[in-house]
Formats: sequence, C-alpha cells, structure tokens
Amino acid sequence: MSTSSHQHVRCRPINALYRPTMEVSEASALIEIELSEQYHHSAGGVHGSVYFKRLDDAAFFAANSLEPEFFVLTTSFTTYLTRPVADGKMRAVGKVVNRNKTQFIAESVVYDSEGRELGRGNGIFVRGKFPLADARGYAEG
Repeated sequence: MSTSSHQHVRCRPINALYRPTMEVSEASALIEIELSEQYHHSAGGVHGSVYFKRLDDAAFFAANSLEPEFFVLTTSFTTYLTRPVADGKMRAVGKVVNRNKTQFIAESVVYDSEGRELGRGNGIFVRGKFPLADARGYAEG
C-alpha cells in the first residue's frame, strides 16, 4: 500500500458488517459509517463496541500505512466514550503520533455528523508476521 497519497481501502471480513468508507494516507486514516439500529444497545444508542471498532480501525490503518509488508496488530487500546449517539454518521480520524523499530503509537477521535466528539482512543500497534499481500480482503480500491 502506498503511503504517499490517499488510498481508499477495503478490509474484510469483519468490515462487511459495518460497510465503512475509508481513506488512508501516510500516518493517518479517516473512516466513516452510516449508523442504524443494528448497532444499538437495548436503550437505543450505539453500542460501545461500535465506538471501539471505529477508533481502533482509524488508529490501525494509520499505523499500517507506515508498514508496507506486514499486517500490524493492536497490542493495547484505551477507549474513552464521551457522548452518546443513535443515528447519522460516525467518522473516525486516526494518526500515528510516535513510532520506533518495534511499535507504533496511534491516536484516534470519533465524531458525529455534526462534528461533535463522541469518543477518543489511543493504542500501541506492532508489526505482525502475516504478510499484507496474504491478508484476506486487505486491498486498495
């Protein structure tokens, strides 16, 4: 995957559930989904797992944009949920804030359709041993 320009990326199989749009560039990523009731908990708001997924994915793709050969792995991720949401769009923005020979540290923020912050997170990612070329559904598109 090129890291010098914006790339539209598909990643499956889990993202087939969310059907996100993604843009990945060097050390950053933007991911957006349309919210619906299928993501709601029993009280009618979006479940925290959806927040986590958006935040982790934005940080992950930002980190993996700097690793051309191997799939990176999330080793830890801290999530803060700051505002409930039920409908509209959820947009996550991720960026790498530090990297060294063994790990990437990335942060992400998720917003609603009106640009209000819904949550934020940060994580540590490491290079895995699985070649990106063999990653199922990981493709430029």
